Amino acid sequence: MEENKDALEVSRNFIEQEIDKDLAEGVYDHVQTRFPPEPNGYLHIGHAKSILLNYGLAQKYGGKFNMRFDDTNPTKEKEEFVQSIIEDVKWLGADFEDRLFFASNYFQQMYECAILLIKKGKAFVCDLSAEQIREYRGDFKTPGKESPYRDRSVEENLKLFQEMKDGKFKDGEKVLRAKIDMASGNINMRDPVIYRVARMSHHNTGDQWCIYPMYDFAHPIEDAIEHITHSICTLEFEDHRPLYDWVVRECEFENPPRQIEFAKLYLTNVVTGKRYIKKLVEDGIVDGWDDPRLVSIAALRRRGYTPESIKKFVDLVGVAKGNSSVDYAMLEYCVREDLKLKKPRMMAVLDPVKLVIDNYPEGETEMVSIPNNLENEALGERQVPFGRELYIEREDFMENPPKKYFRLYPGNEVRLMGAYFVTCTGCEKDSDGNVTVVHGTYDPETRSGSGFTGRKVKGTIHWVAKDTARKAECRLYENIVDEEKGKLNEDGTLNLNPNSLTVLKDCYVEPQLAEAKAYDSFQFMRSGYFCVDAKDSRPEHLVFNRIVSLKSSFKLNS
Repeated sequence: MEENKDALEVSRNFIEQEIDKDLAEGVYDHVQTRFPPEPNGYLHIGHAKSILLNYGLAQKYGGKFNMRFDDTNPTKEKEEFVQSIIEDVKWLGADFEDRLFFASNYFQQMYECAILLIKKGKAFVCDLSAEQIREYRGDFKTPGKESPYRDRSVEENLKLFQEMKDGKFKDGEKVLRAKIDMASGNINMRDPVIYRVARMSHHNTGDQWCIYPMYDFAHPIEDAIEHITHSICTLEFEDHRPLYDWVVRECEFENPPRQIEFAKLYLTNVVTGKRYIKKLVEDGIVDGWDDPRLVSIAALRRRGYTPESIKKFVDLVGVAKGNSSVDYAMLEYCVREDLKLKKPRMMAVLDPVKLVIDNYPEGETEMVSIPNNLENEALGERQVPFGRELYIEREDFMENPPKKYFRLYPGNEVRLMGAYFVTCTGCEKDSDGNVTVVHGTYDPETRSGSGFTGRKVKGTIHWVAKDTARKAECRLYENIVDEEKGKLNEDGTLNLNPNSLTVLKDCYVEPQLAEAKAYDSFQFMRSGYFCVDAKDSRPEHLVFNRIVSLKSSFKLNS
């Protein structure tokens, strides 16, 4: 029994261990978590970890999960970002039910908390400029210097703060600061600014306010109002925890929340910084925040990643206390693992050359049966049209092949997948020597499923019947930065990979793929997993994004 208990302890990450302790000691009688993004850009793979961690904890402990926009800074926030974030969170499966909140809805309560601090002598209105405040703050070696306005009376501070609220001062002319300790070893505790004047129209509250709370003041109050028990955030907020605790304590919240930090998710050679992505968008290098070469959640969704693959990835990365980097190949491994048994294996020819079966009846078409997934019989079979003229991959024919080449060459016989044996008889070329048509003959006795055992062939190739094939565009992606040279140039600009996007415009696919909808995904035999592009694909112009190739050198450490 004791052994089982120890095993359970090991299997629980350090956050769960802390929550178990809090519940056992009666600090909290429930678990409530939240995901609190600022709506100033699109979410990326790192945010997915935070969303799934917070939602997963709420699920595990039978608690609740809140979605909250930390929209206290109107200078950078947009409704576009609000909508994209809601879509991303829902797509990942993090169900916040009816608990969608905006920090801006708490502005009145935050204002009242500021009044309470002033009345307790714990906050004061300061006239120093932003530059002077920085100068007075000191550094890790030098203690801070107190503001000359620090000892204003409660009455004067209340009057000045009211005038700030009434719009009597210019932006930056006055701020409200917490009165804590200018000699603190933690610079965040050296009388931080908690309110500033900013005449900006807010996406939610309009022009109702001209003073706005700072993040470090607003955030703990938001958590406390919503009865959040565990405020799970990334390591860069560790130094801010004493201020978080100070705010909820001094504002006299009952059962205040507790902040716990975990390591951020870093992917090797991946661009997540908003300023870099913004520049890529503005310079037209990518076609928006959802370009499939990026790792925003919208981009991963458009490329064809699934919520399940991202969850698997987040689980594999785990929850740690120290920052580390993870190879992008692990994310690719996760999507392969998710798709390989779920998706049908379709025939698509990305670099086509025509194959004519000279002894097949002209004008005739027959249906052949193709298994949808050889590793998952439950997906059944489909009927595919076959005829005299087909498209095959250019690499599946060679006039003068090397040893161990088992595909088409003059005199060699191969199986056309799900159909017949065909023997290559020769080819046609253009004036530049490029092969334009491959010729062959078929053996009617060798049809798949007929039970033919007269002889065997070593090679099987896929194909698409010319008369029924649908033309498609296929987009092949590589990392947007040059992995060999590293992410940044010496001047701080991105070291872009010139081959990050290859567009193949003359591909041919099975007719069934014409019915595919946005985000539908498939395995294209021998080429990789592909997804219907949600932005550009139309029934008359099919566009497929390659999600990932079929194979990788990545091995999961057991």
